[in-house]
Amino acid sequence: MKGRIFVSLFALPFFAVGVWMLWSVSSTIHDAWQMRDWVPVEASLIRGGYDTNSGSDADTYTAFAEYTYSYGGSRYSGDRVSLSSGGDNIGDYQQRTGRRLQLAAANGSPITVFVDPDAPEDSIIDRNVRWGLIGFKSIFLLVFGGVGLGLLIFAWRAPAEKDPSLPEYQESPWLVNDKWQTPTIYSSAKNAMWGAWAFAAFWNLISAPLPFLLYEEITRKENYIALIGLLFPLIGVGMLVWAIRRTLEWRRFGPAPVTLDPFPGSIGGHVGGTIELNMPFDPAARFQLTLNNLHSYVSGSGKNRSRKEEAEWQDKLIAFAEPGARGTRLIFRFDIPEGLDASDTEHDDSYHKWRLDLSAKLAGTDIDRSYEIPVYPTATQSKHLADRAVQKGRSEQDLVDEQSIGEIIRRQNTGYGKQLVYPMGRHIGPSLGGIIVGGIFAAAGWWLIVEEGQSIFGGIFGGVGLLVGIFCLYLMLNSLQVSKQAADIISVRRVLGIPVSRRTMRQDSFVRFRKKSTMKSQSGGKHTVYYTIYGVDSQDNKIVLGEGFRGENEARAAMRVIATELGLRERSAPGLSRQMMGLETTANYSN
Repeated sequence: MKGRIFVSLFALPFFAVGVWMLWSVSSTIHDAWQMRDWVPVEASLIRGGYDTNSGSDADTYTAFAEYTYSYGGSRYSGDRVSLSSGGDNIGDYQQRTGRRLQLAAANGSPITVFVDPDAPEDSIIDRNVRWGLIGFKSIFLLVFGGVGLGLLIFAWRAPAEKDPSLPEYQESPWLVNDKWQTPTIYSSAKNAMWGAWAFAAFWNLISAPLPFLLYEEITRKENYIALIGLLFPLIGVGMLVWAIRRTLEWRRFGPAPVTLDPFPGSIGGHVGGTIELNMPFDPAARFQLTLNNLHSYVSGSGKNRSRKEEAEWQDKLIAFAEPGARGTRLIFRFDIPEGLDASDTEHDDSYHKWRLDLSAKLAGTDIDRSYEIPVYPTATQSKHLADRAVQKGRSEQDLVDEQSIGEIIRRQNTGYGKQLVYPMGRHIGPSLGGIIVGGIFAAAGWWLIVEEGQSIFGGIFGGVGLLVGIFCLYLMLNSLQVSKQAADIISVRRVLGIPVSRRTMRQDSFVRFRKKSTMKSQSGGKHTVYYTIYGVDSQDNKIVLGEGFRGENEARAAMRVIATELGLRERSAPGLSRQMMGLETTANYSN
């Protein structure tokens, strides 16, 4: 209840602005409709012009006039200039009208006013609707009023909050979430579609007047820098295209719910199930599933607080597709290691969640869906999924991973033995992006120091930018060479071809592989976790055997390749418990 009240109090000022603008727009149009029968009458100006009101952000202008006129044998006076009262700076209407009135008053020229025949004391100089001003007010009406109304509807239509400390939720905490009452979970596609339209409408309403406002700046004042402002309407067009694509995707594939088996998904067991798509079955279509264990947290402080996501674990597989009741049925099953974080039903500043992403490149509209699913440490396995379908999907993913590994690892035979090369430039995409970001920070730091004299803040910005740039240069320019020479495994790191480190491990002392996530990237809501593979000996010393593998699936495929090429086989080691060795990796490389 407190949450509803807080959201309502936050929404009311927005809603009030929308109501005020609705009243202003509607009263203007109503007055113009009523004045269509007013009669024109010649009037004498007493005074006329415009006032300039200087504000903190911009100046506004108000045209004014005092005039007298005769109607029905009586003398009247008036001062109403236009339908809208008050000043503004939308275009040059107020200044242009004020100059015209000032000139007429100075010359003693008569003007025409419009008089209400039923109430002759009411008159106006200009009864035309200023549609530019109406459009400007409509932006506030739709944006502020829409945001306020939307928040109020959201607050009072949202389900009541549940208390997770109640006994009925102790053994089944996922039931606190109203979307997790049954094994059937729906994606965020519908909300994303409406969100895309709302955001596109908001952006375009804000940016639509810009071309008209910038016209005078560009054509008359020759301020060509103002052309940058035209980027905003262009971005708005892109957002409309984005919203149309989301709509086409929703119309083609429908709700596409996932039905979990087991329910909920299980840490130490399986996350599996089926997805029903409203599309004809196509045996050539390949549907990629990505399962992420995400940490959502708030960083920064004060006004600079923002929510971020970080993937802590990731696995991929190709779903097995077959004809289904709605067209196409997808079957999948992930094996989930122990020790990962469960879904949190209470979303505080820091919490964990599990997201299942579905994507496929198809003729026409592609599919792109995301599902937030419940995953808990129940150690249960699926009961109704056909092993044949699951294994076929996993085998297809293994083929994809082996192709990807072939692009990452260069396998060579030398006079000394087998050699695996991870060449320079393999991280060129993330590295270039990081170098650009680092350069921006470094430039900002230089500007703060040189131009503003802010040595402390400038030093922080410049230092961060320099460190990011150096690290990304290292990522792009380093290479790794792993070779088997006689009975030794040798790992050599080079930068621009120059050796900077060398590690050696006896082949017969190798005990197991260890994988570790060492780099992460994010594009929108899509995450990529990069894994490094280590070899570990009986003394728990480690040596880098491979790196740059995306997700658990590629890491497993890489370990199979490395084991085959270097002749490595996991084994038990004296003094190491099964728990220490156990669930770090997949030990059977023939699967």
